[in-house]
Amino acid sequence: MRDQFVPLVVKATQQFLNEQVNDRLKSALGGPGAYVSVSTEPADKPVEAPVPVVDEVRTTDEELEGFRIVRAIVCSEVSSDRVAARDAKTYFGILLDDNNRKPIARLWFNRSRKYLGVFDEQKVETRVPLERVEDIYAHAELLRRTVARYASPDQLVTVVER
Repeated sequence: MRDQFVPLVVKATQQFLNEQVNDRLKSALGGPGAYVSVSTEPADKPVEAPVPVVDEVRTTDEELEGFRIVRAIVCSEVSSDRVAARDAKTYFGILLDDNNRKPIARLWFNRSRKYLGVFDEQKVETRVPLERVEDIYAHAELLRRTVARYASPDQLVTVVER
């Protein structure tokens, strides 16, 4: 008798657990028609562990130095805490208010030749070749004008003459 009831009890337990899980999922999904089937059958193939995705974004010391230079330049126009950095695979972005609609500059240092990307009134990027990171200082006026376009007049830093 025991051999007959063990498989029935196991099957009944599995069905009960499936119904409980489905009820929980239905209430979580928010609809009476939302039914999710949970299988308790053993899988034919073993479950493989997911392959970890390697993040290919690498922030270099040169990029951080370039960011600090740009931030130092534009702090004459806006507060330095409004200048944010975002690194991407191909470039290092410098943004105002951490808003990708307000790009200040891009540092293209992941190549054999370094470039500084500056933006005009229509937000069209122009890449300027750099020999060294310090060459960013030569483009200070372009960077200041870019930030001044984004910041409203009441947000600009006023310089008091002494």
